[in-house]
Amino acid sequence: MTNLAKVGTFKMGSRTVKRFGYGAMQLAGPGVFGPPRDRGAALAVLREAVKSGVDHIDTSDVYGPHVTNQIIREALHPYPRDLVIATKVGARRGPQGSWEPAFAAEDIASAVHDNLRNLGVDALDVVNLRVLFDAQGPAEGSIEAPLSALMKLQREGKVRHIGLSNVTAKQVEEGRAMTEIVCVQNLYNLVHRQDDALIDSLAAAGIAYVPFFPLGGFSPLQSSTLSDVARQLGATPMQVALAWLLRRSPNILLIPGTSSVEHLRENLAAADLELSDDAMKALDRI
Repeated sequence: MTNLAKVGTFKMGSRTVKRFGYGAMQLAGPGVFGPPRDRGAALAVLREAVKSGVDHIDTSDVYGPHVTNQIIREALHPYPRDLVIATKVGARRGPQGSWEPAFAAEDIASAVHDNLRNLGVDALDVVNLRVLFDAQGPAEGSIEAPLSALMKLQREGKVRHIGLSNVTAKQVEEGRAMTEIVCVQNLYNLVHRQDDALIDSLAAAGIAYVPFFPLGGFSPLQSSTLSDVARQLGATPMQVALAWLLRRSPNILLIPGTSSVEHLRENLAAADLELSDDAMKALDRI
């Protein structure tokens, strides 16, 4: 079994987690909407993740909605003491599965209480404010109002730590001026490198960076260089892409998602890969 401790740990506020976690988005149905095709498989992959040493799960009550958190609770509650569950607020699902902004104070409060109820906890370890100003990606705009609403819930003891998701460097700066930000979760992988400078500045400040779609999301990464490096290492291209992220910066926490135990084990095995300097240089040029 892969030893996840070898890739080190990083802090998220008062909690310390291994740098290899698990993203629960794929436990819902197609399009992250409705129930999974195989609920038993979803339960199994969660239990296998924790059994394998994963101590950081990323989720949201809009996955399903509600479905993913209810599966996490069924699979793992009562939760291991060292398990950190991070969730997200700031969006709601339309009746056909659309993703819609939900930034009003009552929306933030409702989302936090949905997460508490469906996860079966009294307080949430980490809540990321997901910023949806633009469906295409991060877009500038003040986050003061929704973040203030989340901070109020933190003062009430419902939220322990606050993070940001889908944000610009300016919004991170605005958030840090208001409260402690323990993590930033943005799109980043071997090909999508717009956050290079942000990652480095967060690392210097001791703040975790959690890339979503670390393997490209709904369109998996494809590169002849990536395939060549993988072939030389006797690994899969996706394992190499994950190993590259681990070596890219010590504050990067991985949350690759899957609904398959076999695929989970394949992802976790990326922790065993050691990329040479030459391999890193080749991958950096992609």
